[in-house]
Amino acid sequence: MSKGWTMVTATLLIAALAINSPAQTAKKKHSTASKGTAAASRSKSAHGKTAAHTAAASKSRHGHPARAVPETAESRRLHAAFVASSTLRPMAQQLASTRSVAAYAGVAAYARSHSGDAGSAAQLALGHAYMMDHRYSEAEAAYRAAGSRDAALADYADYLAAQAAVNANHPAEAAPLLEHFAERHPGSLFEPSAPVLLAKAYLTANDPQNALRVLAPLEARLNTAPPGIEATPTQPPTNLDLRMTLARAYQASGNLAKAAGFYRGIFLGAPVSSEAATAHQQLDAMNVPLTPVERKEHADALFNAKQYGEAANEYRSLQRSGSGLNQADRDALQIYAAVCDLRLKKLTRRDVSNLPVTSDDTAALRVYLQSELARSEGNAAEQDDLVHQLVDRYPQSRWTEEALYSAGNNHLVRRDTLQAADDFASLVEHFPRSTYAPNAHWKAAWMYYRLHHWADAARIMDEQISRYAGGAEIPGALYWRGRLYEEEEHNPAQAANYYRALDAHFVNTYYGMLARQRLASLGAQPAVAPAPAIASLPAVGSYDLVDSVPENDVHLIKARLLANAALNEYIRPEIALSPTSKEWGALAEAEIYQSFGETTRSLQAMKRSGIPFLSLPVSQIPLPYWRLAFPQPYWAALSSNAQANGLDPFLVAALIRQESEFNAGVVSYANAYGLMQMLPSTGKQIAKRTGDRKFATSELLDPNKNLKWGTIYLRQAIDRWDGHVEYALASYNAGDTPVKAWVGANDYRDMPEWVESIPYTQTREYVQAIVRNRELYRAIYSGK
Repeated sequence: MSKGWTMVTATLLIAALAINSPAQTAKKKHSTASKGTAAASRSKSAHGKTAAHTAAASKSRHGHPARAVPETAESRRLHAAFVASSTLRPMAQQLASTRSVAAYAGVAAYARSHSGDAGSAAQLALGHAYMMDHRYSEAEAAYRAAGSRDAALADYADYLAAQAAVNANHPAEAAPLLEHFAERHPGSLFEPSAPVLLAKAYLTANDPQNALRVLAPLEARLNTAPPGIEATPTQPPTNLDLRMTLARAYQASGNLAKAAGFYRGIFLGAPVSSEAATAHQQLDAMNVPLTPVERKEHADALFNAKQYGEAANEYRSLQRSGSGLNQADRDALQIYAAVCDLRLKKLTRRDVSNLPVTSDDTAALRVYLQSELARSEGNAAEQDDLVHQLVDRYPQSRWTEEALYSAGNNHLVRRDTLQAADDFASLVEHFPRSTYAPNAHWKAAWMYYRLHHWADAARIMDEQISRYAGGAEIPGALYWRGRLYEEEEHNPAQAANYYRALDAHFVNTYYGMLARQRLASLGAQPAVAPAPAIASLPAVGSYDLVDSVPENDVHLIKARLLANAALNEYIRPEIALSPTSKEWGALAEAEIYQSFGETTRSLQAMKRSGIPFLSLPVSQIPLPYWRLAFPQPYWAALSSNAQANGLDPFLVAALIRQESEFNAGVVSYANAYGLMQMLPSTGKQIAKRTGDRKFATSELLDPNKNLKWGTIYLRQAIDRWDGHVEYALASYNAGDTPVKAWVGANDYRDMPEWVESIPYTQTREYVQAIVRNRELYRAIYSGK
């Protein structure tokens, strides 16, 4: 192995990402912010057709119906099964959620008292619950009872019964259900996986030859995959379950060479999967060694997946093995393990001093580690000195980029604005196409703005728009460049061009809202040619969305029937089997979840849809989509509690959407509870003040009490900040202490400038999202 061994990274993950602050790590003083991101809403998918924007592109909120599907005998049969089992849905959903004795008894009684498809759906619900409780024999019996009635969901009954039988170690009972599965159930969701499950049944029965027989057609198709798929660390192998089953079958049949090939591919191609650990164990058992390069690639993949403990163990194990390694290799591995310790907050100065002195890129890494320790100790001067060493001695090392980004963020938090600007600008100068470059470029622009270096800020903002046109920073760059034209260059007409471009491209973003406010204050402006940077923006697209679903589509009806039996995890895959589902699938999935009160899942389906909710006017997306993406569950209690505390109910809804996605039962890893993500200590304090003396933490999962106490707390927060909603939201997310420091600086000319200057990325985006979503709620439900 040659010297200068480098760490393979899919992305640069080691530096403190976008300010590793208390808010960034969700150590909130009140609760943890969630979950969804604006990026998910901005991304495009095949859910609707895109077209160049024209004056005629403005569409009604009513959209158009999905392409009609003719009624067939199968669709009539499935629809009849859906209607017959519709009364089962609430009972089955409760069973899947609680799996209580009473819930089991209720669904079992329903199964006994209903024949045909209704009874079959109840047996499926029972089998599903038994599987979740690891009661495999009972699950198998229930699924068999479901399938024995020639049910509409017979393919589900057969496959899931076989799965339960394999788990119950009854392989002989599974095989008849799976042999010729595709012939009995053509087009089933389980058609591709049935042979793999059948092979597992044969392996459980110690019959590897039959396992290889049923897998042979699938293996032949695998062999036509592009070469190199097995050994590419960043590309997981296709059909991982199939590959693992083939490996087991070949191993059991005595063909260790073929087995080793599959195990090696799994180990390298899916390094963070549970199968990778099994593959490694089996390779060891067969005495088939992995090469040092393969083990190194595996460790790098673990590192990139942020599994730092496992990566460190692998680096150190490889270092100790000594096989095929020279001293430079062993030194590099020791230093890479130290990077893992840094990420785990286990690295000490003594550890770094004991690292070997090297002459390749790991020498830069060693200096980077020292700079990060200086930062963690609050020694900014030492960190700066070490960063300067990196820039001077290793100007092209990835660790220099990491160090510059980390130092810039540290100075940003410390309000050393000039030094932060210099670090970010240096990063862009040395690494203009790197992962961090767009964000660092924007931060440099904003630092110069805050320093009142107007010309530098204006130049860099226009560069941002031109150079990184698809980046997340573009809306902010457009807005603040417009502000510079308006307030510093006294060119309101050009400012209006920027605001109009922002409104056209990012209409529902926080910055789009601000742009409309500025346009209103500017009034009519003379027409001037737009600045060149504006031409860099991509054309505005329109979405052609359906507002209804094809009622006779068999996969849609089947998905609704699955919901009746509470087989919720199969709803989306079943819908996706329809050849036209890209047009209507997200809407159908969300409506199914909404039909039985699963608001959170419905909302998540809309977020996954790829519909650019933030880039299209409310009038261009059919109203059903908006109501699913911005729902109003618990509205009576929410609005009454909001009004009792003088709060805008749309503000409360926007906060809940961000905090919990309306999941009343969620408990975050920061120990925040319920809809408004209240800490138990906060809930207890508010409950005591309102006369609820017998407070129990579990009460925070009661939506009515959570709304009662949460709205009181939000009102108190707004009052503490003299009615400034943005300050209150920031404190709701990050706590009062940092917000007091940010407000106390008192060097912001208005609220948007204060929000933009929040140094905690999570908190800044949290405030912007809630303010933005409040306006969207108003537009959707009150037309404002």
